[in-house]
Amino acid sequence: MKTRILSLCLAALLCGCASQQAARAPAQQAALHQLFQDQRFAPPSEPVNGDHLFTVTDGMRRYLQDEVAHNLKGRDVRKALFDALYRKDKLKLEYDSAMTRNAQQAFEARTGNCLSLVIMTAALAHELGLEVQYQRVVTDDAWSRSGNLYFSAGHVNLVLGQSKFNLTRGYNSALYMTVDFIPLPENAKIQSQQLEESTIVAMYMNNRAAELLVQDKLDDAYWWARQAILTDPTFLNSYNTLGVIYKHHGDAPAAERILRHALQLDANNTIFMHNLAQTLEDQQRMEEAKVLRARLAQLEPYPPFYFFNLGQKAMQQGDYVRARDLFLRELDRAPDYHEFHFWLAVASFKLGDLKSADKHMKAALDNSTTRGDHDVYAAKMDRLRAYEARPTAKQ
Repeated sequence: MKTRILSLCLAALLCGCASQQAARAPAQQAALHQLFQDQRFAPPSEPVNGDHLFTVTDGMRRYLQDEVAHNLKGRDVRKALFDALYRKDKLKLEYDSAMTRNAQQAFEARTGNCLSLVIMTAALAHELGLEVQYQRVVTDDAWSRSGNLYFSAGHVNLVLGQSKFNLTRGYNSALYMTVDFIPLPENAKIQSQQLEESTIVAMYMNNRAAELLVQDKLDDAYWWARQAILTDPTFLNSYNTLGVIYKHHGDAPAAERILRHALQLDANNTIFMHNLAQTLEDQQRMEEAKVLRARLAQLEPYPPFYFFNLGQKAMQQGDYVRARDLFLRELDRAPDYHEFHFWLAVASFKLGDLKSADKHMKAALDNSTTRGDHDVYAAKMDRLRAYEARPTAKQ
């Protein structure tokens, strides 16, 4: 089965800066419009913009008044906001990667992915008069999949108060507070990259495009990806998302054109390269694709899900020992990915290793990132426990 790779939450590469964007905007905007195919897509079913991304509702203001303003008692307002949002006895936010929400939606649902929670926190911080600085955390991207679509997701957080990147005022850790929703190892050497708010908005739009693509809503997905590119042309993953949308829409030449454009800006991006190679293969241009495949083999001999997909084939062939070993190799690269644990549980069960099956099914449940996955794994865990508890007949 062929796959298409997208990236969510943030780009693998950000280039340029705000002043450079402004200087080249007119010429760049004209060039960008040549990449679009508006006439091939129906109008969007909803407004496609970031106008309400950071909107603070009356309910959010009341919450700030009740949980922050009334509980300062001489404390730093940043610490009061953090406690109001993330103490378990307060707002009780939950992480859920199923949908990227705006500030109001995340607040009302009490849930969101890392980008949604950053947007919501930024909106509330602005309401309190706090400075906000967005950051990309430089870590290995996490991978996930939905059907034959594979997703790469990076990580963002934000700084409340003085930006630690503002060197004109000097570095003083007491002047800022980093808010992160996915705790990183305490001793890890974390590097961060400053992001403009326009990039955060483009990330949101790109995520919405990808989520709509999964739902096969190609028209709406197109307009969100298009607007993401226009909002921040340096956010390169939006070009890739639009290329995948074109491919699913049956417009291989348009997909090829925009993926080549993205590769001109980031020549070693394996995600762009993979999708371009598949687009060429779909057009029966095998020799051109072969060159890209050779380059991919050099840059990434074992791409994400490589061992997992081999393990799936071994499961289909009934070779559960080989499947288990391959799933373990994939788990070594992504120890927290729920689906790897789930299939390890299945392979272990087939091999009669109920202890390992129970261990990995629990890990799948604990590491699930959506309520839907959590419910599925919970049900399977119950079935496994029921099987383990069944009476054993004796002669």
